[in-house]
Amino acid sequence: MLREKFSEKNSFEKKILVTGGSGLVGNELIKQLLAAGEKVKAIHHSSPLSLSHPNLEIVECDILDVVSLTGIMKDISVVYHAAALVSYDPKDKQKLLKINTEGTANIVNESIDSRVKKLLYVSSVAALGRIRENGMITEKMNWTEETSNSIYGKSKYLGELEVWRGIGEGLKAVIVNPSLILGGNNWETSSSVIFKNAYHEFKWYTNGVSGFVDVRDVARAMIRLMNSEITAERFILSAENLPYREIFSSIAKCFGKKPPYKKVNPFLAELIWRIEEIKTKFTQKKHLLTKETARTAQAKAYFDNTKILKSLPDFQFTNIKDTIEYTCSSLKEKYSL
Repeated sequence: MLREKFSEKNSFEKKILVTGGSGLVGNELIKQLLAAGEKVKAIHHSSPLSLSHPNLEIVECDILDVVSLTGIMKDISVVYHAAALVSYDPKDKQKLLKINTEGTANIVNESIDSRVKKLLYVSSVAALGRIRENGMITEKMNWTEETSNSIYGKSKYLGELEVWRGIGEGLKAVIVNPSLILGGNNWETSSSVIFKNAYHEFKWYTNGVSGFVDVRDVARAMIRLMNSEITAERFILSAENLPYREIFSSIAKCFGKKPPYKKVNPFLAELIWRIEEIKTKFTQKKHLLTKETARTAQAKAYFDNTKILKSLPDFQFTNIKDTIEYTCSSLKEKYSL
């Protein structure tokens, strides 16, 4: 039975750890926690955390470094585990499995050893298997070789299994599976790259469909789930299922740019990713279009958000149109567009 119980203060004095603090989700989560008066310890690895606050302690740490984690997690009460590598480049397979699976195992183990009250793991809808042509994708589904061509999705699914192992050993934990996350004010990283592409009048579109969600909603849902009695559950976080073309066109319109106008059919997509792969061998630069992204962009994936809305009855997702307008405004201000 899912139950949510709130009070102005938790029954214990929270000492919060956020992993992946410099990422899109981690950064927004930290901002919301600090705004609520919480004290936060945030760890980052490859990218520095550009936040400063009296209640924020920033620590550089690799989640593969068990010794450092042990010291950092001493006296921690709750953990938001958002650290992850997001990549659809086949060359990153071992890195993905190390960081997203082994790294999560380390967080789970240290949470158990440190007697953490609760862990919230940020997974992905990729862990559910996104290539499904029939029906809605729900929390009951899992990644399989047949339903996903993504090594990233496999790494997140295996990470989830580590969390379920921890739950089996007595750890209270909850998993969230966000769809494609929109927001933030940095279009150089993560899913925010699509705003940069739209601004530069990316001309290609597909008939693919996916779920989209505001990063602010992801953070709000995470905090609500952490502060509830809900445990041993996973939740899809997705506001709307929309065509990629509609998203790109809306962003382009918001920037006053030309929307995509050339359709990429399956045959052309297969041709383009192969050309990009050849280019990569010569330039040594990673490209956005890979075998995995090309095929995912053609898929029509519909995600069911019923469970989170029933579990948090007064929770509402932001309209994606409003998300796009808000994000475009933030990017215009940052980059003086």
